[in-house]
Amino acid sequence: MPDADPIALFLEWLAAAEAHGIEQPEAMALATATPDGRPSARMVLLRGADRHGFRFFSNHDSRKGGELAGNPVAALLFHWQSIGRQVRIEGAVSRLADAESDAYFASRPRDSRLSAWASDQSRPVESRDELLGRLEKARTRFAGDEVPRPPYWGGYLLEPCSIEFWQHGPHRLHDRRLYTLSGGGWSSRLLAP
Repeated sequence: MPDADPIALFLEWLAAAEAHGIEQPEAMALATATPDGRPSARMVLLRGADRHGFRFFSNHDSRKGGELAGNPVAALLFHWQSIGRQVRIEGAVSRLADAESDAYFASRPRDSRLSAWASDQSRPVESRDELLGRLEKARTRFAGDEVPRPPYWGGYLLEPCSIEFWQHGPHRLHDRRLYTLSGGGWSSRLLAP
């Protein structure tokens, strides 16, 4: 498992999960916390990873968006049970530039773009019918036009400071390697299972 570049190793593991036929290998748990430390977690989709970090997109006014605004650190967890692997990532989170958010938003299916306009994510809604009515209003509003990115919707970049790779081992003697970023470079060490 040792590799000088944990981002490259992560991309290899993600590709292996995809090659194994895992449905949505890019699904990850995103854990955030309020400024006073109250945690919450939810599943989101990874939409890019490179030497800069890990990208995902959401409504900035959602619960996760509010937590990231007040406490801009988070943890990610990828768990691929059928191949006995998981990856834990921690780091600081910042918003992506508007241009990058615009480009990704434009790549989404039209109905997904319309849903972003229809949903006040994480806020109470009276009924499913109300939500569907909001979607119809968005369809009418943008009929025949491109659907622009709402001003409250965009991307985030988690810049990792630690990445842990976990590989299932016999007798619960799993292989764990923790990479930490310090002084501009990565160092690694084994952890007991």
